[in-house]
Amino acid sequence: MSAPPAIYVDADACPVKAEVVKVAERFGIVVSFVANGGLRPSRNPMIRAVVVPKGADAADDWIVENARANDVVVTADIPLAARAVALGAHVLGPTGRPFTAETIGMAVAMRDLKQHLRETGESKGYNAGFTPQDRSRFLGELDRILRRAVKSATSD
Repeated sequence: MSAPPAIYVDADACPVKAEVVKVAERFGIVVSFVANGGLRPSRNPMIRAVVVPKGADAADDWIVENARANDVVVTADIPLAARAVALGAHVLGPTGRPFTAETIGMAVAMRDLKQHLRETGESKGYNAGFTPQDRSRFLGELDRILRRAVKSATSD
């Protein structure tokens, strides 16, 4: 039996913090919200607020240094998602989109293409708004991933 999974949230602009807490509480899983600042401490002993120094990738680096295989990482940051997938973590975007070893290459390529188009002026770089359907899809996908991660941890 291996250690139970933990959840690491790239919390700087995460729209699903409350949803993460709600699902994690059901499973009894520790959540670490990691950001450069602006995190409210929680009285819940299962919730950790980790404030990292200011810096472009400080939160990402902290998450990668602490996450293990079978943990869950919640992020919209594609480079962080790629690093977490390489660790063997379950990675989920706030819209409910899972990033896996099979899908991360295309996600990185699309991110790079969109960045190039913004830099050359071909695209304004507008992102779609966060919808109730995104929130619902996230909740369902996080529940599914945590069931699988918990089962994997107890069967080892």
